[in-house]
Amino acid sequence: MIVVDGTLKRRLGAWLLATVGVLGAFLLVEAYTSAQRAADRAYDSQLEAAGLTIAEAIQWQDSRPVVEMPAAAFQILATDQQERVFYAILDTTGREVTGNLDGAVTPAWQHAAKAGPVWMTVQHHGTPIRLHGRELTSAGWESLDPVQIWVGHTLSGREALAGDLFVRTLTRFLAMVLVAGLLMLLAIRTALGPVRRLRQLLRQRDADDVRPLHAHVPGELYDMAETLNALFARQREGRDALLRFTADASHQLKTPLAGLQSTSELALQSEQPDEWRHALETVHDSAARTSRLAGQLLSLARLRHASEGGRDTVDLAAVLRDTLMEWAERDAAQHHDLGLAPLPEGPVYIQGEPWSLQEMIGNLIDNALRYTPPGSVITLGLERQPGTVTLSIEDDGPGVSDDLLGRLHQPFERGGRQDTQGSGLGLAIVDSIARRHDARLDVHNAPGHGLRIDIRFPALPKET
Repeated sequence: MIVVDGTLKRRLGAWLLATVGVLGAFLLVEAYTSAQRAADRAYDSQLEAAGLTIAEAIQWQDSRPVVEMPAAAFQILATDQQERVFYAILDTTGREVTGNLDGAVTPAWQHAAKAGPVWMTVQHHGTPIRLHGRELTSAGWESLDPVQIWVGHTLSGREALAGDLFVRTLTRFLAMVLVAGLLMLLAIRTALGPVRRLRQLLRQRDADDVRPLHAHVPGELYDMAETLNALFARQREGRDALLRFTADASHQLKTPLAGLQSTSELALQSEQPDEWRHALETVHDSAARTSRLAGQLLSLARLRHASEGGRDTVDLAAVLRDTLMEWAERDAAQHHDLGLAPLPEGPVYIQGEPWSLQEMIGNLIDNALRYTPPGSVITLGLERQPGTVTLSIEDDGPGVSDDLLGRLHQPFERGGRQDTQGSGLGLAIVDSIARRHDARLDVHNAPGHGLRIDIRFPALPKET
């Protein structure tokens, strides 16, 4: 039973969406951090420019720096977010000459500024601010004493800029995802086009059209197309075999029926009771053979086309012994030496169907009785090997030429013998039953003369 488990389109879409989602998450994180860095660079540049502007406004009076804060410095730091601006100018002793940082610049910060310009985010009266400091070693004309300039502002402006940059990036990303999604749907539909064409090609076929497929398919569909062609090839072989079987069966049934008709017509033209009795005996024998042929045809058809039934654990040794005893009592076996070779100790278990195994052994015996002359020795045996059980039957009859051995299991094949009443279906039925039990049929000439047939079954443990 075929159960629909989603669609390839949905699966491809889900995997692509998941891939885009994971990559998109990394891209958004990178976009957010990039926006933060860009905003920091922009506002840090403002702080640096404001610090340099303040440095240019420093005047020296009595060897002390005097600063009148230039309006340009505040204009540089002015933003739409109404940032609070902080600044401080420290002399060489670290004393605040002017500013509104209220001594917030620690000695550690001052020491760091002596090594070069510094930027840091700190807390000032509970408010996070961005602070920039640098030391100038030649700030005045009259003294070369260094001074430190510290400039800072609150973070709302840079946070707003970072948010604006991120929103713009996010908008472009969502637009890109939307376009990518549409292109992805188009790509999936285009990629699945060969599957749709292959489906349409199969739907357009008639039920009895088993010709090979002729289509252009991508590499991923090549194995499936080759598998379909192999399936069609097996169907062609099965259909041809069925047609041959039907034709052979019709021929085999037509011959005895034609004989019945001829015998009955001759009997009707005669007025002698002895001729009528002879004709009735001929009709009876021919009807019996025809009935047996029809029964074998039905058995073969049932075995080849019936579904697999439930298998049981079967003692093949017991089935062989019982079937042989039944056949030994029949009239057909009275003129042959029908016997059983020593069996293995204990039961010999296999998985199988008792009724079909009995029919298989019966056909083997019947085949041997029909194709060997009276007085022939027919011996059935059973051997247990590791993992295998071999059922065998051997006779000392005339045997079969080597070139016909491979065809004996085919329907209506008599091994070149036309002097018997066999129908040629016995070994075909045996082969079908063997295949039904996952067994292998092997036909070969016995040493010296005669024929030997081996059927190898998968064995079960002795304790089963």
